[in-house]
Amino acid sequence: MNTTASPPTTEAPATTFADLGLSAHLLEALAAEGYSVPTPIQIRAVPPLLAGRDLIGCAQTGTGKTAAFALPLIQRMRADNQRAAARRCRALVLAPTRELAGQIHQGFLAYGRFAGITAAVIYGGVSQRPQAAAMQRGVDVLIATPGRLVDLVGQRLVDLRSVEYLVLDEADRMLDMGFIHAIRRIVAMLPTDRQTLLFSATVPAEVRELAQDFLRNPLEVKTAPQATPAETVTQSVWFVPKRDKKAKLVELLRDKAMGRVIVFTRTKHGADKLHRDLDKAGIAAAAIHGNKSQNHRERALAAFKSPRPPVLIATDIAARGIDVDHVSHVVNYELPHEPETYIHRIGRTGRAGQTGEAVSFCDHEERPRLAAIERLLRRQIPQLNVPPHAADGGEERSIEAAGGRRPSGAGRSRSGQPSRGPSRQQGSGQRGGQRSGQRSGQRGSPRGAPREVSAPAPAAVATTAASKLPRKKHRRAL
Repeated sequence: MNTTASPPTTEAPATTFADLGLSAHLLEALAAEGYSVPTPIQIRAVPPLLAGRDLIGCAQTGTGKTAAFALPLIQRMRADNQRAAARRCRALVLAPTRELAGQIHQGFLAYGRFAGITAAVIYGGVSQRPQAAAMQRGVDVLIATPGRLVDLVGQRLVDLRSVEYLVLDEADRMLDMGFIHAIRRIVAMLPTDRQTLLFSATVPAEVRELAQDFLRNPLEVKTAPQATPAETVTQSVWFVPKRDKKAKLVELLRDKAMGRVIVFTRTKHGADKLHRDLDKAGIAAAAIHGNKSQNHRERALAAFKSPRPPVLIATDIAARGIDVDHVSHVVNYELPHEPETYIHRIGRTGRAGQTGEAVSFCDHEERPRLAAIERLLRRQIPQLNVPPHAADGGEERSIEAAGGRRPSGAGRSRSGQPSRGPSRQQGSGQRGGQRSGQRSGQRGSPRGAPREVSAPAPAAVATTAASKLPRKKHRRAL
C-alpha cells in the first residue's frame, strides 16, 4: 500500500467551514448545531475526501472525527442526487459498539437535515424487525456494527452490492473486539470501485495491514502523535490498595468539583458491584456494560446527560461512543490491561476543546500496567501521593525512583520463581525446618536458624515487558 503522508500540524490554521468547500446546506446545518470553527482533523480530512481520495485519519478521541467524514460524504451524495434501491445503501459506516453507531447515526441526521439525506442504524441487542423495515426502501447511509450486519445480510434483509463509500470508524477497537473476520466478510461483498475511509485513535500494525488490503493509495492524516491524549485533560494517579479503592472513590465523589463523572472498571461484574457499593454510600450511580439491555443503556445515558447526572460506571467496550458534553472527570477505578485503552478512556473528558481531569487508582498489582501506560505516553503521570513503602526502600518502590520497574530480586525465590509466601528455606513446616537446618548447619549457622538473603543491589532492576501483562479477551459486542 502506497500512502501519501500529510505532515502533522501543531496548530490549526485560521479558517472556517466555508473555506473547506462545503455546500450551503451543510453550512446551515453546522450553524444550527452551533459549530463555527472546524477542528484540525476536519480541516485536514474534508478537502481530500471531497476530492474522492481514500484516507487514513488518526486523531485523538473527541476531536470531531464523525463530522470529518460525514460532511464530505453527504456533500458528494447530494451532488449526484441518486437514491439507493430497496434494501441497499450508498454509504456504509462500520462501528464497534451500539453507542458509537447510534452517535454516528445522529450525526448524519443532524448534518444532513437540509440535504435530504436518509440514514439507518443497525446493531445487536434489540429486535431486528425495525432495522429491517428501515432498510426496506433503501437509505443513503447505513451505520452498523459488524455482527448484526452480517446476520441481516445472511437473511437477505440488507444488500451491500451498491455501496459507493465505506467508513471504518474506531478501526483499532474493532480489531481488539475480534471483528476482523466479520469485517473481511463484509468488505468482500462490496464493489471494488468505492471510496474507503479508515479512522482510528491509534494506528498499530494490525490496522495498517487492514488499510493495505482495503484502501487504494490513501492519504494519511495525523493531527497529533499516536497515543497522545488531549492536552486539555489533566492526568494524575493515586496509589491505593485494592481494599481501600471504594472508600477513596466515595471521598472523591463527595467533592463538589466532581460534576459529571465516568468511572471505568475492567469487568461487568466489577461495574455492578461498584454500583451497589455507591448506592449503599448514598451516591447516585448507574452502570452500563454489555450485559445490560439496550433500553437500560439508553436510560442510563439519558440520565447521565441530565442536569443532575448520576455517576456513570462503565466497562471499556460499553463506553465507546459515549459523546456527552461537559464530562468533568474520568476515574480509572482499575487500570486497563492494554495501555491504548487508557487513551480511549480519558478521551471521554476534555472533548471539543473543553478541559477535564483523569484520575487513576493504582494498587501494587497494577504497577506494571501503570508503567506500560507511561511508556506509551512517553512521560510520567503526576502522583498525588507517595507509593506505599517507597520511603523505606522495600519492594514497593516509587515509579519515579525505579522507572516503573521492580527490583530484580523482589518477590522471587533464589531459583527465579515467584515467591509463594513463607518459603521452605525459612523453616516453615517440620520438613522445611529440617532441610533448612541441615543446609544452614553445613554453612556453619545454628541448626534451624533462618538464613539471611542479601538484598539486591539498587541498580539491579528488571524491566517488566508490556507483552507479559495479562491481556483481557474482549467479548464481541452484538
